[in-house]
Amino acid sequence: MLSSLALFVTVAIADGWEAFGKAAQDARLARMEASPQWGGDGVFVNPQPLWNDWWGTLDGIVSESAETRPSLPVPVEAIDPIAIAVPPPTGLRVTWLGHSTLLVEVDGYRVLTDPVWGPRSSPLTWLGPERWYAPPIALADLPPIDAVVISHDHYDHLDHPTLVAMKDWDTTFVVPLGVGAHLEYWGVPTDRIEELDWWDRVFVDGLEIVCTPARHASGRTLVDTDATLWAGYAFVGPEHRVFFSGDTGLFPALEEIGAKLGPFDLTMIEAGAYNRAWPDWHLGPEQAVRAHQLVGGRVLLPIHWGLFDLAYHGWTEPIERVLVAADAAGVAVLAPRPGQSVEPSVPPMRERWWPEVPWQTAEEHPIVSTKMD
Repeated sequence: MLSSLALFVTVAIADGWEAFGKAAQDARLARMEASPQWGGDGVFVNPQPLWNDWWGTLDGIVSESAETRPSLPVPVEAIDPIAIAVPPPTGLRVTWLGHSTLLVEVDGYRVLTDPVWGPRSSPLTWLGPERWYAPPIALADLPPIDAVVISHDHYDHLDHPTLVAMKDWDTTFVVPLGVGAHLEYWGVPTDRIEELDWWDRVFVDGLEIVCTPARHASGRTLVDTDATLWAGYAFVGPEHRVFFSGDTGLFPALEEIGAKLGPFDLTMIEAGAYNRAWPDWHLGPEQAVRAHQLVGGRVLLPIHWGLFDLAYHGWTEPIERVLVAADAAGVAVLAPRPGQSVEPSVPPMRERWWPEVPWQTAEEHPIVSTKMD
């Protein structure tokens, strides 16, 4: 048994070695240590710590939904490379490619968020959550991208094979503190990387990108937990403003983000992969609607669902619960199928493209973040 375990660990380390990334050193590490978000234990910290109920997590495993992944193919809209290259008439368009990967077009600029084209959310080629459908467009068929934005270094957001495929792109890579070390290790030129702390900003031509606080965590191995920063972003164009939450629990500074950078024509806020045993790691559906209101959003696009099996709830539950909460609060919601492009000012008629499968309501499984008083 010990020999088998040793062989497994050896194979896993060899397979995932490059994908694990690289730790920050020298000037990069010094800048991280000077951040207000850097804690006394040599890692980044949240102003509101994350609470975990480990026994509740075990109970979640035992009571996992039978519908955590689709039983039939997910209806995906293939993206026409010619059509997507034509700028949107309204100046603002978003194309959801699944999970937290979005092509955001703001006033003539194109931003790609948390791009994941790889087959798994994992450092390993043979183990880990598999994606449910192929990317709606090949990387090579995308129009020119002005900025690639990464929220944090978890595997479902920072995808090694995708970044390696992008390393020679003529684009700007915008990442939180410490994440630039991974990109450099994978071959992205240093002068293409903009590494930001919370509230830092960078201009990509006429588009302002502001790194915003989030309540989450980071890490790619068992020994680098919270060694890099996590964040959301605001994209501020001449005419439109967009908010991308990254991964986050609910936290008080969302209101400050709205006051400083809003109101937002569109918010893209994570609403999936949640459990009441770890309510501070992810918002959950109802708190996603609340976060949208706190930042001053006009139209909400729920993200972080519909591509990977990363939690115990039914795979359609996030969108079902978002719609219930949004309708009760009078919040406008976009629910595009993967690959569908939408313009928030002229939203399409809501289409229920997902199947009717069992799911738990907010009353049956509430997600309530701590430290919000």
